[in-house]
Amino acid sequence: MTDEQLRYPIGKFKAPVFYTAEDIRHLIATIREFPGRLRQALIGLNEKQLDTQYRTGGWSIRQVVHHVADSHMNSLMRFKWALTEENPTIKPYEEADWALLPDYRMPVEPSLKILEGIHQHWVTLMESFTDDQWNRTFLHPESGNITQLKKALALYAWHCKHHLAHVTETVKQF
Repeated sequence: MTDEQLRYPIGKFKAPVFYTAEDIRHLIATIREFPGRLRQALIGLNEKQLDTQYRTGGWSIRQVVHHVADSHMNSLMRFKWALTEENPTIKPYEEADWALLPDYRMPVEPSLKILEGIHQHWVTLMESFTDDQWNRTFLHPESGNITQLKKALALYAWHCKHHLAHVTETVKQF
């Protein structure tokens, strides 16, 4: 595999042009199923395997698990802000720097538990949305992009599949 294929095993994110109710149901299902799929992919891995990078210069499987917990925690907050404020400015964070913090070296179980709880909240919230709520937005201060919640849903469904593929493709090498 090329470095680009290792970096983006399912390809780069491409936002849908439009969103049907069925599309949204499928995207929510991806969010719902992700914690269990990730947990399943990690079964039987030892400490050395968890510390294997999915590509040279990339994160370890362990760091990927902790990253998705942090990322999805931030996403849930962004959704809540967009629902309760008018086009709020979100708080970006330095993902690469977070991956170097001591909690990214701990066992993956606490982050799996975080993901299970966050995803339960997130799915419950999204399943209650009206069409108007899916059109609510937030502003990313660094890019200047205004993002509708339905696009954020598509991005995070992709994010689930993207990082799950990092894990599953790496595990195939063991």
